[in-house]
Amino acid sequence: MAKHEEVKNGVIFPVGEKNEAYAQFFVGQSYLKSLIADPKVSVGVGNVTFEPGCRNNWHIHRDGFQFLLVTGGEGWYQEEGKPAQFLKAGDVIVTHDGVKHWHGAAKDSWFEHIAITAGTPEWLEPVSDEVYENATN
Repeated sequence: MAKHEEVKNGVIFPVGEKNEAYAQFFVGQSYLKSLIADPKVSVGVGNVTFEPGCRNNWHIHRDGFQFLLVTGGEGWYQEEGKPAQFLKAGDVIVTHDGVKHWHGAAKDSWFEHIAITAGTPEWLEPVSDEVYENATN
């Protein structure tokens, strides 16, 4: 049994549906509940839930930024060329414009964060198993 199983039912906000729209940019299964998707507001807000071991591809936010507000479980965040950061509920990450990074669940834990995003994401290559293993050990 994975740690933080309660996260799969949502911590603060509902888990949402399987993240089919962005599945090609993830290794493993994620879920997305859009919280703010107003075309008159240039910032999107979503609750993203990751099954154990799930992570998104390397990506860059162009002409914007991303804030991650960790609400449950355990996960990882890594910027290119830097060591990975272990994440738990209450942690906050600020990703600046143009910074290549990835984030996702720990191998043995569900993980959930609120993503507040402005700009356009540029999706890149998947995080290899080797990079993930090195980051999470």
